[in-house]
Amino acid sequence: MKSKNKWIVGGAITVVLLFFLFNKVTVVEVEIDGRSYYIHDREFELKWIHSVEKEEWVEVYKINENKLSLIETYFKTFGAGVPAQGEIIPSSDGYIHMKMDVSYKELNIAVSENVKTTLSTDKKDVHLYKLTENYNNVVLTVKELFIWKVWEGEIL
Repeated sequence: MKSKNKWIVGGAITVVLLFFLFNKVTVVEVEIDGRSYYIHDREFELKWIHSVEKEEWVEVYKINENKLSLIETYFKTFGAGVPAQGEIIPSSDGYIHMKMDVSYKELNIAVSENVKTTLSTDKKDVHLYKLTENYNNVVLTVKELFIWKVWEGEIL
């Protein structure tokens, strides 16, 4: 009976190891200065302070068919850079909300301490401008990676 239990336990361990070695997960890769960070959330926000209006601007992104889809943007006032497309969503929080439907294979963002470029998930705010030099480029892409590959990078 003991020999049979060893085979069952060994088989279970093998199945678990194979699961972790060959199972893929969908993540958002945030590449900064050649280093990869990963977001497991299927939705996140990019925030910054508008350079002219000096008010917070927020874009809401969602993973959609291995692309990043901009689904909403909100800001305090109409001014430079306001989208020409999109439907205004009624709100009472002091922001103008616009429903968007734009997909990107990759987002390239120049980050700066001046505008406080921040990525927000359900779990935390990540101040991208603190992870690199001013005006450096940060690249966001959707990736399907093996679980063990995600472990090589840092989780945001």
